[in-house]
Amino acid sequence: MSTLFLRTLRDDPADAEVPSHRLLVRGGYVRRVAPGVFTWLPLGFLVYRNVERIVRDEMDRAGFQEVHFPSLLPREPYEQTHRWTEYGDTLFRLQDRKGTDYLLGPTHEEMFTLLVKGEYSSYKDLPLVIYQIQTKFRDEARPRAGILRGREFVMKDSYSFDVDDAGLEVSYQRHRDSYISTFGRLGLEFVIVSAMSGAMGGSASEEFLAPTEVGEDSFVRCANCDYAANVEAVVTPTPAAVDYAGVPAAHAEQTPNTPTIDTLVEVSNSRTDLARADRAWTGADTLKNVVFMVTEPDGTKAPLAIGLPGDREVDMKRLEAVLTPSVVGPFEESDFKDHPLLVKGYIGPPLLGEKGASGIRFLVDPRVVDGTRWITGANTAGQHVYDLVAGRDFTADGVIDVADVRDGDACPSCGGALVLARGIEIGHIFQLGRKYAEALGLKVLDEKGELVTVTMGSYGIGVSRAVAAIAEQSHDDKGLRAARHPDHRRGGQATR
Repeated sequence: MSTLFLRTLRDDPADAEVPSHRLLVRGGYVRRVAPGVFTWLPLGFLVYRNVERIVRDEMDRAGFQEVHFPSLLPREPYEQTHRWTEYGDTLFRLQDRKGTDYLLGPTHEEMFTLLVKGEYSSYKDLPLVIYQIQTKFRDEARPRAGILRGREFVMKDSYSFDVDDAGLEVSYQRHRDSYISTFGRLGLEFVIVSAMSGAMGGSASEEFLAPTEVGEDSFVRCANCDYAANVEAVVTPTPAAVDYAGVPAAHAEQTPNTPTIDTLVEVSNSRTDLARADRAWTGADTLKNVVFMVTEPDGTKAPLAIGLPGDREVDMKRLEAVLTPSVVGPFEESDFKDHPLLVKGYIGPPLLGEKGASGIRFLVDPRVVDGTRWITGANTAGQHVYDLVAGRDFTADGVIDVADVRDGDACPSCGGALVLARGIEIGHIFQLGRKYAEALGLKVLDEKGELVTVTMGSYGIGVSRAVAAIAEQSHDDKGLRAARHPDHRRGGQATR
């Protein structure tokens, strides 16, 4: 201790937002170099190397083989998979002295795929799983929370290569089991939740989350069954269609002084000419229509209108996950000027959709089923339409499930109540399928001598992030404390 390169700090760092950031800096584990970029000091690097050792040990124990790619990568493979543009501003791009484009690797699917393509050509070579532990780079718009969300971070990423989907299922389960063992040895409490694949592509996807109040990911667990999912992947149960035979014809009414959903509901229930005969109106009976501007990877822009019950808000993370790789932005005042038919605060369905006068694409929440009866904007300032019936008075262009998820919402598996919580993503596994193999021409000869496209899986663990997750779960009012015994394994299960 007398010679250890260590300096503890009396005060919290000014930019610290979460306990792990505050405690790792004050305890002399890491030091900030730039936004989202940190130096590991001896104590921190010792912890980091222990995490890396356990991750590598479990990968090797499962029979996976380690390789190592460069961080500086050529543009061409990422052009072939369209991710040179799809990654947008998140990608660190640079040129060499000859003007040739390169990037700092945010992830290495293309490199793994091309490596296997160059070495293997027969079904006899498969299945194969290779992995690396490597530094990644992403130009986060808002790096925060210390090493939890940085611009430079270390990941273990592995990839499986199989002849068919049945083989992929086996490789996926091998990784799932290995991750359960890895996080158990790290002493982390974790849950496994269904997730979105996002920019990675693919089908089946699960996240391993370390529950903590400061986690960036929200997830739900059912109080009744084993369903668990990241909120981005929660599926809202679609209600049955409603009989609207007794609903009056839609009618526009003057509704002054109703700037909020609550005031609109209050006025609607207090006026006898607007009140319902069967029950009182609620916020869930109002149809809120929110317009966004969506930018495609090629730079083209188009508005998108989303209709959802007025007691809900659009969850931007869910919306971005659904629309990726497109970028979602607000509908600005200048956009309203370009679309004069839209009256801010009073936008209504008959104007929307490909068949509407505005021509703006219109998608609705799964709860907006045929026969449901709504109060919504009349496309005229100070007016709302009452008794507007979905399927009778308007039709959307499609359904989009992006409303916020709340405690008590119905479980899509059993109908029980969902419980909302927060966690840190420490691992993610994907069934990529053939997206990258097709783009880069990875094929092998099968038993019949015919060329078949290889099917792939992708599996990541945040190695440097795991250090922060352990700190989040291993501190008290006095500071950092010993983690749980590494052989004490706890994990939640999620339906697949």
